[in-house]
Amino acid sequence: MSHPKEGQPVPRVTFRTRVNGQWQDVTTDELFKGKTVVVFALPGAFTPTCSSTHLPRYNELAPVFWDNGVDDIVCLSVNDAFVMEEWRRDQHAENVTFIPDGNGEFTEGMGMLVDKNDLGFGKRSWRYAMVVRDGVIEQMFVEPEKPGDPFEVSDADTMLRHINPEAPHPSFVTLFSKPGCPHCARAKALLEEHGYDYEEICLGEGITTRSVRAATGSGMVPQVLIDGRLVGGADDLEARLGRTRSAA
Repeated sequence: MSHPKEGQPVPRVTFRTRVNGQWQDVTTDELFKGKTVVVFALPGAFTPTCSSTHLPRYNELAPVFWDNGVDDIVCLSVNDAFVMEEWRRDQHAENVTFIPDGNGEFTEGMGMLVDKNDLGFGKRSWRYAMVVRDGVIEQMFVEPEKPGDPFEVSDADTMLRHINPEAPHPSFVTLFSKPGCPHCARAKALLEEHGYDYEEICLGEGITTRSVRAATGSGMVPQVLIDGRLVGGADDLEARLGRTRSAA
């Protein structure tokens, strides 16, 4: 496996994509010309590391990348357009542009096309990430050549440290709630007022008070966690945010 050194242009390719159920050709000029773009390439849509970690973290950190001069974040895989479009829907990754390199032309031009026949995958992309400025590769983060699917250097946090080591990371907030709960509505309003993005997990559809108790120690809702640490209910959240504001 070989790959272009930094300072070389990306391969010129036209991608066959699907947008809102319609075919749309996208050229590399349209993706990269006059822009600063972060690209992360991975072995396959719906695969474990790609779905659980690689893609979600880029989607989560996208606003920070934008604040630090990145115009677009591109996820590229040697999958067909239908698979990539469905994966985007499944992941709710609205901050990322999904590009299917179905024929592997771009990936081969990058020197990153590898044989995954042992897994029944055929030809796929090696996992890597790069910064592309105006169509020219500025920096590449290529996973080491070792067995399996290494995931050590192409992650979103490594990329963000390269772009701006001082960039603040957003807090990860989880809110357990239930429909019609006024205290849950108050907790959501508080989070939104203070600029927190949050994941809401509602009771129902397999989520029970037992689930909430297992995660937080309480079966009551709302329950708020910030960066994995329990804050508590709406009153606890209001007190914490008030202290944060006073300290600022």
